[in-house]
Amino acid sequence: MKRILALLLAGLISLPALAQRDESTPDGLIMNTVDKVLDIVRKDQAIVTDRQRLFTLVESTIVPHFDFARMTRLAVGRPWRDATPEQRTALTAEFRNLLVRTYTITFSNYVEPKIDLKSVRRLDENEATVLTEIVISDGRVVAVNYEMRRSGGGWKVFDVVVEGISLVTSYRNSFTDQIQRDGIDGLIRSLVEKNQSSQVAVQPVAVKTN
Repeated sequence: MKRILALLLAGLISLPALAQRDESTPDGLIMNTVDKVLDIVRKDQAIVTDRQRLFTLVESTIVPHFDFARMTRLAVGRPWRDATPEQRTALTAEFRNLLVRTYTITFSNYVEPKIDLKSVRRLDENEATVLTEIVISDGRVVAVNYEMRRSGGGWKVFDVVVEGISLVTSYRNSFTDQIQRDGIDGLIRSLVEKNQSSQVAVQPVAVKTN
């Protein structure tokens, strides 16, 4: 799981800077986000060692382009239908915070790889996959695909697939085991405990659930 998140973060912050692109397209949105982050890091490289400042960078620049409500619903799977509105809100908030916390911690161990934007596969007018390859320090080439959906708020990422392994599916397997043992409230407690143990102060946010 940490390897998936590490490659995801590396991909988002390390794609080569290109000319301004149309953010109404899925690849344009990702590339413009990359350029913004790279510009900040280049101007202030000390930010990489400051987790609280990294959190602010991730929160303000990367997080807005992820559909955490949909990610949570997919990660929880079938038990989501039985969750109360309050449980859904709590699950979405805590899962979001877990991902943001993990991204921020991973950032501090970041070593710049080489990134290649391969193509965009449009499933229909509202869903697309952005395909990239990351060349990591040992020379291996890793396929990282961003699953994206367009809604009223524009294009957003709802899953990341690294070498055929889905981030959402990986969490679903873990969440399923937790729910079977402790129920939905047990999963929420587990997420809260993980987030509270973080050294990064994640501020509560309002989330929308379906």
